[in-house]
Amino acid sequence: MKKFTYFTSEFVSPGHPDKISDQIADAILDACLKDDPNSRVACEVFCTTGLVVVGGEITTSTYIDVQDIVRKKIKEIGYRPGMGFDSACGVLNSIHAQSPDIAMGVDIGGAGDQGIMFGGAVRETKELMPLALVLSREILVRLTNMMKSGEIKWARPDQKSQVTLAYDENGKIDHVDSIVVSVQHDEDVTHDEIEKTVIEKVVKPVLEKYKFSSDNIKYYINPTGRFVIGGPHGDTGVTGRKIIVDSYGGYFRHGGGAFSGKDPSKVDRSAAYAARWVAKNVVAAGFADKCEIQLSYAIGVSHPVSIKVDTFGTSKVDENKISEAILKIFDLSPKGIEKALELREGKFKYQDLAAFGHIGRTDIDTPWERLNKVEELKKAIEL
Repeated sequence: MKKFTYFTSEFVSPGHPDKISDQIADAILDACLKDDPNSRVACEVFCTTGLVVVGGEITTSTYIDVQDIVRKKIKEIGYRPGMGFDSACGVLNSIHAQSPDIAMGVDIGGAGDQGIMFGGAVRETKELMPLALVLSREILVRLTNMMKSGEIKWARPDQKSQVTLAYDENGKIDHVDSIVVSVQHDEDVTHDEIEKTVIEKVVKPVLEKYKFSSDNIKYYINPTGRFVIGGPHGDTGVTGRKIIVDSYGGYFRHGGGAFSGKDPSKVDRSAAYAARWVAKNVVAAGFADKCEIQLSYAIGVSHPVSIKVDTFGTSKVDENKISEAILKIFDLSPKGIEKALELREGKFKYQDLAAFGHIGRTDIDTPWERLNKVEELKKAIEL
């Protein structure tokens, strides 16, 4: 009899209360960077029944219409009157300038804060991401798109998914064990219709894409039997509470720092992107099948305090040699990261990352997903 170990990742839709907060915070960041690429932004958002509160520290030379940004984003996500939360909600703005004590360290090219950041890559998908996270995300991308197009008319914006994979004794994925989907819905739809629609029209096409059988999977679709009250009316949302969803679904470690609402001088965001960039190029270069990079920084210091490479026993070369090559090839200073990853050039919208994850995206050309250092790494280690 086969013995399995299990791993689970979850994902949430753009209409989840915490994700609403993340998207608003990043929409404000996008508005600042559009006209003033040197803006300093640390924006936090709180949303609940009929109310959005925006706070934090912003230093910029441009004007941003916070009320307009908030209302447009809520409408875009899909909330409408009658859901307890919509674009006619109250908006409170409590933004002030960045502390000069922080600015004095950032102005000279140092990190905007201390902290540890992780990035990883693994040969489970073509984009070198953990499969459980990818499946969870794709289920909600499909469900959200079908809601917005009107193909699923009863669906509302607040949605969650969860996928459990079974690994065999060799650490290889054997099958999908269970799938959980919770989708907010209108009053006049039966649970049977919700269950049938989600499994047949949403989940199965995703499984087929990844060549998994849909047989013998344990499905949990709206397990309580009812999910009418949702969004900020059912659960208060706060920026930065979905850091695992935003990254690797728990497959790799996380330093604890959130991404959304922060300009690129905040290494919580920029160094996490850089760590993914490094790890992905290391795996793509053939040095390992699985790689995690840890970076650490001190506020006001213009270089990483430390770098650690962990290949979980899959490395084909010495990890110390990989570390030496990384330090030689990648400029991991805050300014170096900003330049290499084009973080202030407006080539993508941060609010789009806040909707469906910051790592492993294939629908957006994010520089940290590019394999542009593979040949340099190979040359440095002569593999």
